[in-house]
Amino acid sequence: MGFRRKARELALQLLFQIDFTEDRIEIPSSFWAENESLPQVKAFTEILVNGVLKRLSEIDPIIEKYTQHWSRDRMAAIDRNILRFAIFEMLYLKEIPPKVTINEAIEIAKKYGSEDSGAFVNGILDRIHRDETTSGLTDLKHGAM
Repeated sequence: MGFRRKARELALQLLFQIDFTEDRIEIPSSFWAENESLPQVKAFTEILVNGVLKRLSEIDPIIEKYTQHWSRDRMAAIDRNILRFAIFEMLYLKEIPPKVTINEAIEIAKKYGSEDSGAFVNGILDRIHRDETTSGLTDLKHGAM
């Protein structure tokens, strides 16, 4: 498993915990004590988690737009948090090709989510990526939805 896959899985765990407890604090040191990781895994995990939390007010409306008829609260927490870190990657981590981000998110959704999570995540992220190629994710970031 590559270091970014491991970091994404750890980010999912942290985002799920934060989402469940609604506690928007820093990553607890106890988490790293329990999940010993290489420095690059830890660094990428922190980029994802801190980036999502910092930009949640931009990311969640995008999720709501592309999950028509599904409120965030009705959506499975695993799926919601996979979408969050994947959208963050697509918007802000330009060095990672969107197709890589989408494929990684699908694989993580299949591993941790429900039977339908992979297809759900794929459909949402693919639509966002398709819109990005025609209108630009910059427009999505700035509310031109």
